[in-house]
Amino acid sequence: MVKYTLTVDGMRCGMCETHVNDAVRRAFPVKKVRSSHIKKRTVVIAEQDIDEQALKDAVNRTGYTVLSVDKEPYVKRGFFSAFR
Repeated sequence: MVKYTLTVDGMRCGMCETHVNDAVRRAFPVKKVRSSHIKKRTVVIAEQDIDEQALKDAVNRTGYTVLSVDKEPYVKRGFFSAFR
């Protein structure tokens, strides 16, 4: 799985977060997406790689501006993962 962290400018409230989350869900088959207007960040978790430019374009079409995209492998963490 892959984790994308986007720095998004222009989000001001919870409804802005919803607009960004919905745009990402409509454009890509993602496992999870969550946004924070306070942190100016959207985190996307997907099973397969996503084209970063297409991800930026999907968010930019909503009227917000993606300033950066960071990609890293995602490892699910849980209580029992410490015992492996």
